Amino acid sequence: MRRTCYCGELSASMIGEEVVLEGWVNRRRDHGGVTFVDLRDREGLVQVVFSPEVSPQVHEKAREIKNEYVLRIKGKVNRRPPGTENPKLKTGEIEVLATELEVLNPAKTLPFRLDDREVSEEVRLTYRYLDLRRPWMQNNMRLRHKAAMAIRQYMDSLGFIDVETPFLTKSTPEGARDYLVPSRVNPGKFYALPQSPQLFKQILMVAGFDRYYQIVKCFRDEDLRADRQPEFTQIDLEMSFVEREDVMEVVEGIVRTVFKLIDVDLPEKFPVMSYQEAMLKYGIDRPDTRFEMLIQDVSQLFEATEFTAFKETLKKSGVIRGFKAPGGARFSRKELDNWGKRAREFGAKGLISIKVTDQGLQSNLLKYLSSGEIEGLKEAFQVQEGDVVFLAADKEESVADVLGRLRLEVAEALGLIPEDTYAPLWVVDFPLLDWDEDEKRYVAVHHPFTSPMDEDLPLLDTDPLKVRAKAYDVVLNGQEIGGGSIRIHRRDVQKKIFDLLRISEEEAKIKFGFLLEALEYGAPPHGGIALGFDRVMSILTKAESIREVIAFPKTQKAQCLMTGAPSPVDEGQLKELKIKLTVTPEEK
Repeated sequence: MRRTCYCGELSASMIGEEVVLEGWVNRRRDHGGVTFVDLRDREGLVQVVFSPEVSPQVHEKAREIKNEYVLRIKGKVNRRPPGTENPKLKTGEIEVLATELEVLNPAKTLPFRLDDREVSEEVRLTYRYLDLRRPWMQNNMRLRHKAAMAIRQYMDSLGFIDVETPFLTKSTPEGARDYLVPSRVNPGKFYALPQSPQLFKQILMVAGFDRYYQIVKCFRDEDLRADRQPEFTQIDLEMSFVEREDVMEVVEGIVRTVFKLIDVDLPEKFPVMSYQEAMLKYGIDRPDTRFEMLIQDVSQLFEATEFTAFKETLKKSGVIRGFKAPGGARFSRKELDNWGKRAREFGAKGLISIKVTDQGLQSNLLKYLSSGEIEGLKEAFQVQEGDVVFLAADKEESVADVLGRLRLEVAEALGLIPEDTYAPLWVVDFPLLDWDEDEKRYVAVHHPFTSPMDEDLPLLDTDPLKVRAKAYDVVLNGQEIGGGSIRIHRRDVQKKIFDLLRISEEEAKIKFGFLLEALEYGAPPHGGIALGFDRVMSILTKAESIREVIAFPKTQKAQCLMTGAPSPVDEGQLKELKIKLTVTPEEK
């Protein structure tokens, strides 16, 4: 017997045909001397009937099988008796009358039911091979496959070339820690697993490939959370002779192509917002624009205020900002106090709430404000009955961060974030540099190869913090799904950036020497981006974590519970690598 088709592919058009099916027992039921088995494979399931009238021997054998046994059956496709159809099932019109049965493999009792969605993640990851049998997990993996195929076809249509870059490369620590791999044939030396193919894809542009892409694994040894993994997949691309709009146009096509797989049509052109506007109105550089609740700066209203907290804040060059939450007046006093506690957890010195009721404004703040300041608040936030206004006063960075995070949580609590809505957005004009107060030096906001805006080049000598980068992030529903930039292709500009970052010529040569030398051999203007494939897939499938769209993910401690990795190795292997462990008993 050889399989003739998948279980889920059977249909009423095949009634009367003899078929051979292979799969797992999803469920077995005994009814009045007849045994029914729902046989499942990757395409779905079909009801198989084992009847003593068709074959007493096969029926007797079927009574011994249990859930998750692996079977091969032969039988005839039959229309289900009237009244027994299952409209919820793709194969609900038909059943298969079994004439032969072979048990290919029995199965132990499973540690959890496959239809149970409340299984702990620890158990799921330990028995990932069982977890992946569940229909929704298989759907996630299949959609991921379709997305990868659609992206490859799209990139090929635009003339991009898929080039593999090395996994064993040079350690150039910048940002996250590298995963290091010891070299046996070069004792005392190490490779690093790439955090991204950044340097290699720039080299490919110098080499004249013009358009490169990869769907590639990257590695970062960092603390994990729901949207991070030690090994992750990104859609990586680089282009020569381009401006940032050219890269953005290609990326918009990628994202539109992927979302068409779930019948979602995204706009032909994504909205563009400056970093400054994003931080002012949303308090975050990856704004969720599916709902309003914009943050407003009301500092000017209180330039002559007598309210001590506001006066002191403005005297120290701080700001006073807030947002209006429609329907927020239904929050109780206790709930408003809890939002104040939440704001303090985010780093706020305090949070002021103003309710708008049919009696007017209600807040402890009002007794400290003038009538003009109160009317100014009403006008600024266009308040209506049922609203609540939240205000915070502090340094600009702190207020933006606190209100940005609070805005999202308040909107979720009030049910203001629409489901099945997708709001893509570009954020541009990021600052090129930031100032590290601890180390007393400039640091790159993106990476040291990001090009400054041409018109801002003179500011590198006079006011580096005002220099904008030719960088761009693509954001979807408040999640950054990709980031990139136009690169520095001139050696003199690169040297100036390194000087600002206090990267000496010797250090630059050790870390990036091969790229710097390549820039002197006719490097074209070039730029690119990396999209987080796992993150895109989690949005596509509405998963709460990217672990739901990765076949074999790690835990938040970077462990694989199924295989037991990472694990100790024997002394012989360590001796070959010239490695001696200094792990303490407590660390073990």
